[in-house]
Amino acid sequence: MTTSTYTVTGMTCGHCVSAVREEVGRIPGVESVDVDLTSGRVVVESAAPLTDSDVLAAVDEAGYEAVPA
Repeated sequence: MTTSTYTVTGMTCGHCVSAVREEVGRIPGVESVDVDLTSGRVVVESAAPLTDSDVLAAVDEAGYEAVPA
């Protein structure tokens, strides 16, 4: 199991959290996505290491910006 952490900006509500969780969860190999609205922290657990570009693209698709933490 691999854990990656990102900081997402622009989230303001529960819908934002759901959108990010759903898009990142679609990446092949992702086991779980934990999104903290207050800190903007997103912790992704996956079966194998993910590329940052895949995660950042998924967050972008949800309408937000992210950077590796």
